Amino acid sequence: MNLNVVKHATCTFCGCVCDDIELHADQVRIVEAKRACVLGKAWFLNHTAESLYPPALIDGQPAPVDDAIALAAELLDQAAMPLVYGMSNITCEAQRETVALAERLGGVVDSHTSL
Repeated sequence: MNLNVVKHATCTFCGCVCDDIELHADQVRIVEAKRACVLGKAWFLNHTAESLYPPALIDGQPAPVDDAIALAAELLDQAAMPLVYGMSNITCEAQRETVALAERLGGVVDSHTSL
């Protein structure tokens, strides 16, 4: 079996942002995550490249991505105080954009650490 190896992969699962992980993957899934902790291994080893769902859903039905984005924008624009929650598994750049969006919408930001 020919595996792709990614050295110095970064895990964003818990927020420690470990960046010394070595991933071994076949064409569908990651099969080994060297130097990852228990949480990181669970994170990496349970993700696949296969598509289990359509790219977008509206009311539980498959929909074009552009339609789903337009509906999401409309719902966010109409919201009185949208909550942006989570963000522990995304990059710093994505967090920055998410906070900017929450500010633009007059929303609030919370993280999983509030639990």
